[in-house]
Amino acid sequence: MAMQTLTSSVPALLAHAADAAPPTTTAPEWQLILAAVLGIAVIVVLITAVKLHPFLALILGSLTTGLVAGMTATQTILSFSNGFGATMGGVGVLIALGAIYGKLLADSGGADRIVDTLISRASVQSLPWIMALVGALIGLPMFFEVGLVLLVPVIILVARRSGVSLIRIAIPTLAGLSAMHGFVPPHPGPLAAIDLIHANVGLTLLFGVIVAIPAVIVAGPLFSKLAARWVKVPVPDLFVTDEDRGEDVSAKRRPSFGAALFSILLPVALMLIAAVVDIVMPTSTDPVKLVIDFLGKPVIALLVAVIVGMFVLGRGGGMTRGQVMGSVTAALPPMAGILLIVGAGGGFKQVLVDSTIGSVIAKAISGFGGSIAIVLALAWLVAVLIRVATGSATVATITAAGILEPLVSEMHLSSGAASLLVLAIGAGSLFLSHVNDAGFWLIKEYFGLSIGQTLKSWTIMECIISIVGLAGVLALSPLVM
Repeated sequence: MAMQTLTSSVPALLAHAADAAPPTTTAPEWQLILAAVLGIAVIVVLITAVKLHPFLALILGSLTTGLVAGMTATQTILSFSNGFGATMGGVGVLIALGAIYGKLLADSGGADRIVDTLISRASVQSLPWIMALVGALIGLPMFFEVGLVLLVPVIILVARRSGVSLIRIAIPTLAGLSAMHGFVPPHPGPLAAIDLIHANVGLTLLFGVIVAIPAVIVAGPLFSKLAARWVKVPVPDLFVTDEDRGEDVSAKRRPSFGAALFSILLPVALMLIAAVVDIVMPTSTDPVKLVIDFLGKPVIALLVAVIVGMFVLGRGGGMTRGQVMGSVTAALPPMAGILLIVGAGGGFKQVLVDSTIGSVIAKAISGFGGSIAIVLALAWLVAVLIRVATGSATVATITAAGILEPLVSEMHLSSGAASLLVLAIGAGSLFLSHVNDAGFWLIKEYFGLSIGQTLKSWTIMECIISIVGLAGVLALSPLVM
């Protein structure tokens, strides 16, 4: 999955560079395609064959792509730095806050309480289905990355306690999160496409949920059976609790199930309320709306969850102030490697974007039209090509929507057809997450997978969501003609 970036940062050393303007290249199309292919190949070979650390491999792959594409060395470094800084400034902060919250949830016994409740009330066969539902509900109002960092402790502990394969638990949860991110407003991709194509938000939301349900089922609980056979990995040594260490916790205080659930759902509620208010009152300057918008920002919502968790989880678990602060401090060092790899993945993605490989794809399909079914399939294909080339679902969504926007007017598409066009683009934007996607590295590092294992689980899952999503869109198309 591609990572949503919120801010950007350029190192001071490059601020005075003569060519500090956005990198551009006039290289021929074949050279741009070759650059993207070589960059990806360098990364894969360095990690799998040379066993080089992914952080270094991503830097070298980015340099290869930029230089072969005709960018200067300084332009390539600037582009990589922009992508690294943007990813770290947005997703990196979310990962850090999520790690702190996850550590508090584990150390207080709150995660134990939730996991024990889930396991005691669910059979082994039903756990993947329950986790898919949890992922979809959490993912409905939340960015993928926020939902992931909230649910990673639950995924790991459920797998550890139940004895069910980590992949059997993780894939359904990720499918729920990813499908909602790609299909359902108020996520940034669908909202951007809605604005460009002038689709109806309510219809897109309704159709998005209808399309997402079968996609989650097929890519989640059903596919996870197969993925668990292909990928056999131990549960990572993250969020280890006293109960996991074999200690007697019968006399230990733990937060109630309600308190633990409240702390998890608090950021979900804040973001959902903000999204609803934005839809109902998009241009209002009412002070109450401004406060709600502020609290609904992903970073603020997670920060609120961390602060509330210090009291609700800490006090509920009988932790002292020193123990709470100790959990906060201990949460960050294990995340350092993940943060660097995810940031470097964002840097590589930005080099691909700035090399204008996306414009090559846009030029190839501009001016094409046809029936509504052909247009929907074309929208999916355009988003797929840009997603595979750049690694960014958001870039794929916005670029594809911009390319196809004239067709909406030329073909006089109904509001329902325009909404399906948004969903076709959203489905395409999820296809084939690989080494140029920072989300790929986040999944790989969190769950201790190799590149091959990530491709056989996470990447295939994303492809299934994309293809099933397109099938759902095409199935609904006769209803809007």
